[in-house]
Amino acid sequence: MKFATLLPALAALSLSTAAFAQDGYPNKPIRVVVPFAAGSTTDIIARAIADKMGQSMGQTLVVDNRGGASGTIGQQAVATAAPDGYTIMIHSSSHTVSPSTFAKLPFDTVADFAPITPISTTPNVLVISPSKNIKSVQELVARAKAEPGKMNFASAGQGSATHLNAEKFKMAAKIDATNIPFKGSGEAVSEVLSGRVDYYFSPISPVIGQIKEGQLLALAVGSPKRATALPDVPTTAEAGVPGSEFNFWIGMMAPAKTPKAIVNRLHDEVVKALATPEVKERFLKLGADAWTLKPEQFDAYIRDEIKSNAALVKAAGLSPTQ
Repeated sequence: MKFATLLPALAALSLSTAAFAQDGYPNKPIRVVVPFAAGSTTDIIARAIADKMGQSMGQTLVVDNRGGASGTIGQQAVATAAPDGYTIMIHSSSHTVSPSTFAKLPFDTVADFAPITPISTTPNVLVISPSKNIKSVQELVARAKAEPGKMNFASAGQGSATHLNAEKFKMAAKIDATNIPFKGSGEAVSEVLSGRVDYYFSPISPVIGQIKEGQLLALAVGSPKRATALPDVPTTAEAGVPGSEFNFWIGMMAPAKTPKAIVNRLHDEVVKALATPEVKERFLKLGADAWTLKPEQFDAYIRDEIKSNAALVKAAGLSPTQ
């Protein structure tokens, strides 16, 4: 065969080999790193999605909980993993907070990851004990302004989404209140129930039972739009505090340089999983709303949010962890 006629044949062979390799993905289990402990909202959502994706893709997606250091241990494990589609990460909006709350990270939050898609938004709900005799956001703001510096709020740790949501609300409402950090939502909810702490921007799932039973009052949700699980509860902006919206999301990423074809396949599988009745029902119980973007849109969103969270952390006067 002459060289000129050999080139098209080689090109066709190369394309068919690439197509075969792509079609063969995945041919072994996929590790899904979750940078938080088992039982967290991020972990529960990751497991629901991983189960459905595994059924569709014909391979098991194994959840690997790598908690600690506000998620950065798990992030580093993914940043240094082989970019072959067999290690992915399901993380939260804490991914875009860590560059501002840590003085130095062992990875680059943008350059070392390939965004795939958000999976959900999980609004925080502003809850308060009925014993406080405060029945609306406006009453809370009025009380805080009448007693500057006396009110406090719970958070699930310094720099957590619950903390930043409360800080953004505090600045938008122009009130003075003190953060009381706890190890997690369980302890924070307990202290608000007792009345020892005034209020808390809690994830919905840990408090929806107490809200329905009247043990806690839901004054507003901190998200840009109302939560499906609490359709009658206004947003903080609707309740009279514009500029207080905070979007807590959970999303999927892979190591940088993961092939585009694999990133797109994973994106499509997430979208498919979110459309199943089982995942929809699970999300409703968690107070989560499905949300997806194309990989390039998610990348742009992450870059913008890193900047906005840096401004929020600075305005809140938070010192980076060394």
